[in-house]
Amino acid sequence: MALLPTPKLTVLQSQVRLGDPHVSSDDKNSLSIIFAMYEALVCRDGSGGYLPALAEGWTLEDDACTWTFNLRCPVAFHNGDTLEAQDVVANLERVCDPDMGGELGSQGVYRSYLEGAVIKAIDERTIRIVTAEPLADLLDLLVKFPIAPRRALAGLPGTPVGSGPYRFVKAEGNSVTMKAFAEYWGGQPPVEEVYWRAEPDATRRVGALLADEADLTSNVTPEGVRDIKASGHAAVFTSDSSVCATFMCNLQSGVCTDRRVRQALNYGLDVPEIIETVMEGAARPLNGPFTALHFGCDPSTPPYPHDPEKARSLLDEAGYADKLRLVLDVPTTLPDEAPRLARLMAEQYAKVDIVTEIKEFTDRPAYADMVRAKQIDDACCFDSSPLSTYRVLREKFHSGVRGPWWQGYTNPEVDALTDQAQATADSAQRQALYHRAYRIIRDDAPWIFLYSPTYSWGVGPRVRGWSAGNDGLIKLV
Repeated sequence: MALLPTPKLTVLQSQVRLGDPHVSSDDKNSLSIIFAMYEALVCRDGSGGYLPALAEGWTLEDDACTWTFNLRCPVAFHNGDTLEAQDVVANLERVCDPDMGGELGSQGVYRSYLEGAVIKAIDERTIRIVTAEPLADLLDLLVKFPIAPRRALAGLPGTPVGSGPYRFVKAEGNSVTMKAFAEYWGGQPPVEEVYWRAEPDATRRVGALLADEADLTSNVTPEGVRDIKASGHAAVFTSDSSVCATFMCNLQSGVCTDRRVRQALNYGLDVPEIIETVMEGAARPLNGPFTALHFGCDPSTPPYPHDPEKARSLLDEAGYADKLRLVLDVPTTLPDEAPRLARLMAEQYAKVDIVTEIKEFTDRPAYADMVRAKQIDDACCFDSSPLSTYRVLREKFHSGVRGPWWQGYTNPEVDALTDQAQATADSAQRQALYHRAYRIIRDDAPWIFLYSPTYSWGVGPRVRGWSAGNDGLIKLV
């Protein structure tokens, strides 16, 4: 991406809020704003690896526990402070604070990874992190932790102070204003002023773009994509996402405790038809628990084909020769298409003698708490989004950890492979271990594997050529 210098850009999102930089969140609207102002020690390179950010280099010892980071120098914060190792220590301690919250049931998730870790400033430019257990994928976490000057932490989240290319000016109602940070270590940012504005209505966001009232819009619907392309005035940028839209099965009680039933639930669905009908083609089918963007995805693993006869055979074998009764839990938002998705699944399941009851939940935070408390019915709609392979395995599948989104899946081999991967510093060897776990999980079918949505942005003339990274965040540098 090479943005031409310009005095002002307006970005429209469905919502705009500052958010606390250390609260666990997958909200890309909030994270785009946060990472315009802040930086972490490292950042993703767009192809599964990592690049220096506030850390210009790092090493991992063979024990897969001992990490050493050398800080970039000099780095100025927006308040005039200069980055020091103690700033990093103070921020990581804040991330691990038991009082630090999380969104949609994710409270305590970050802390669980660093519990018992020793985090020290060796000197003003060197940080050492020694984790209590091997953690070869620590960078997966550190990329999520913005660094603020330690003396500005008390003012969060209301007064953001980072080292990023843009500094906070003001927040008014549903808008946030930032200006270019002249002392940014990466050079002069291309935009002098960035105005983030909330517009919940997707059609109005596109209308504002086409009327030159906005320069960049996120969450463009398939209808909006067609309107932008037809205009000839603006452009569309589309990217795969790391989100897995699935139904997590209850493996602790009910019909889904039988592996054959879970496999039948996958064989019984025509996922390409679901993608075309529900997502208007804006998604890619899943072949397992990760997307193609995940480090641990095995692209050679085939997705479940639509095979009604195989589904019926498995159900007969499992003792459901007559009918299987299935209860699906769905939120009405996040993902917004969940109710429509469930209804189409019910239609398809009826063709293989599965009678489906759909329970809708309008309170999304309460729904997340229900899932975290492992109180779901037979299966629940869930949009898993961490780009970290290790986080997905640990939080959703490891029976020894029984993480926040674990629903009873138990496979000792998957647990052992996950643990072995974290003790393996060599990335190629670690990826091979993840591939083995991936194939096992796909065959065990603890989820109904559906699709990964594709994301679209509307791009105005002043940001022509803009593109998003594989984290799906809006970046203007």
